[in-house]
Amino acid sequence: MNELLVNNNPRSPFSEAIKTVRTNLLFSNKGKKVKTILVTSSKPGEGKSFIAANLAVAFAQSKKEVLIIDCDLRKGRQHDIFHMANDRKYGFSNLLLEEDNVKLEKYIKKTEVSHVSLITAGLMPPNPSELLESENTKKVIEKLKEKYDLILFDCPPVLGLNDALMMTKYSDVNIVVASSKVTKLEDLDHVKKAFENIKQKIAGVILNKVEVSKNSYYGYYSSYHES
Repeated sequence: MNELLVNNNPRSPFSEAIKTVRTNLLFSNKGKKVKTILVTSSKPGEGKSFIAANLAVAFAQSKKEVLIIDCDLRKGRQHDIFHMANDRKYGFSNLLLEEDNVKLEKYIKKTEVSHVSLITAGLMPPNPSELLESENTKKVIEKLKEKYDLILFDCPPVLGLNDALMMTKYSDVNIVVASSKVTKLEDLDHVKKAFENIKQKIAGVILNKVEVSKNSYYGYYSSYHES
């Protein structure tokens, strides 16, 4: 199944909803330019990678050069969404282990979608959290920000892991993806408190997988609200 719905049918209700989210995100940083967006969820299976990929396409359609970094070093799947191989030699985990003067071009893959590039997760390291927390992460992201208009971080779920929370140091905007009839309110509350504990804010929540009737205008639904 091709998950890049915004690319395949840019005028669909779902695509229009994602474009609305795109617009809201651009104005959610109190007047400051948005260069980096972090996407996470409370638990696995809520659609964070799917939403991150379609957001990337939506931004690319507005003529921005977009890079997705698969920061889920445990179960990254952006390569599957874009029908690419997960490069286990030149992925994000490998890049973070490189020394100075690294050639970033080796790690950046052009996707079939215009203006969208991807750094796959790479080989799963024994210590994903420590690797993301390393000083090299900051250096790498600063270099990448010089090359792209926008970078999306597809991060692991928050509950039980510190990875996404550590990556907030490099994000301008943080969003959480929730799944209708799957995500529990108490889980979202735990995520909210986790962000508050590190003095970071959630710009909004995207709700997907909402069941609607056949007569409804929306065949797929995405919502955004300030948190």
